[in-house]
Amino acid sequence: MVGMKRLHLLALLASLAFTPFLSHAQTAAPAGAFPNKPVRIIVPFPAGGSADSLVRVVSPSLTKRWGQAVVVENRPGGGTVIAGALAAKAPADGYTLLLIANSLVINAKLRTNLPYDGLRAFDPVALLVNSPQVIAVNSASPYRTLADLLREAKAKPGALSYATVGPATTQHIAGEAFKRLTGTDFTYAAFTGGGLAANAVMGNHVTMVLTNLNEMAAMLEAGKLRPLAVTMRERLDVLPQVPTVIEQGYKDYEAFAWFGLAAPAGTPADVVNKLAEDLQAVLNEPEVKQKLLGAGLYPSFQGAHAFGNYIQQEYQRYSRVIDESKIKLD
Repeated sequence: MVGMKRLHLLALLASLAFTPFLSHAQTAAPAGAFPNKPVRIIVPFPAGGSADSLVRVVSPSLTKRWGQAVVVENRPGGGTVIAGALAAKAPADGYTLLLIANSLVINAKLRTNLPYDGLRAFDPVALLVNSPQVIAVNSASPYRTLADLLREAKAKPGALSYATVGPATTQHIAGEAFKRLTGTDFTYAAFTGGGLAANAVMGNHVTMVLTNLNEMAAMLEAGKLRPLAVTMRERLDVLPQVPTVIEQGYKDYEAFAWFGLAAPAGTPADVVNKLAEDLQAVLNEPEVKQKLLGAGLYPSFQGAHAFGNYIQQEYQRYSRVIDESKIKLD
């Protein structure tokens, strides 16, 4: 299959657990310049996942550019709230950054007892990458196309099921939005990870899976899952033969995980702009870009202002789906 080499690399990267990373500066920054001491990036996810991979790919280039150490600190738990609370309490000087994702807006919508002031607790720095999602079935499934699957789902409401991470996760909300748009009633099967969800479909326990590409890459490569659609606006270069949901008649559907960096609210604008400029330069480095694509992460840079607007749009979009689908935190 075209792109299988990329999928193999993708699967390998997704399975790796990274050791804590601390790059040591080679040269000191001029006195008074930002940064003139180590920069900490708090990652609200465990080592080895997509978000962690992103930070560990860009950190060496940031260290080289700044002449300062970049410390990556994994603080998983609480649906990313633990890391968010830690970052929100840090000095607003640019030396503590938070890796943020779709969960930031989901938490702001659904959690009424956050230990920080929702979206207002952070200043957006830059959107960095998107992580595409794929809809797939077991390779032995009778459903050869998305149309086949949806035809059966409409004929037998509730009889077919979909597996994904959840509840109230990016993937769960994407699945509920898919159901509403297509007029289907798949039964939701929640799993603690995308790989486990894909395994359930591979084992014929669930009809289809909707999750991040890198979490099912090994199963696609092995021919154990059949991809029916990708959820981005354009086809993926690693799965060029797989049409998008939009191509298959649902023009308003797009879903993916996104990752960016934010700073505690009140961080000086010149510091935020410096961070954004350097992050954009790093993302444009050919070696960095290649490593990110190999990990299933598609560079999609937006600076602070554009990213701030995007976060607000995402909050509105997620809020609409959450309200319409009556999604709640368990």
